[in-house]
Amino acid sequence: MKLNLKVHGMHCSSCEVLIKDALNELQSVSNVKVSAAKGELFLEFDEKQTSLDAIKKVIQKEGYKVVGGV
Repeated sequence: MKLNLKVHGMHCSSCEVLIKDALNELQSVSNVKVSAAKGELFLEFDEKQTSLDAIKKVIQKEGYKVVGGV
């Protein structure tokens, strides 16, 4: 499944790397692209192995707020 999310709290490329690295630790997540400038991220994931809630929790654990899909 392909997914675009709005994420608040990202300010720079370090924020992008932090989120991307955290999401890449989930085996079922791939093709993560993060844009602090747009406040968005794109990813692909296998919904049989990972849920949207699990993805949101990973992002929130890093200190950012997911505000919905794009």
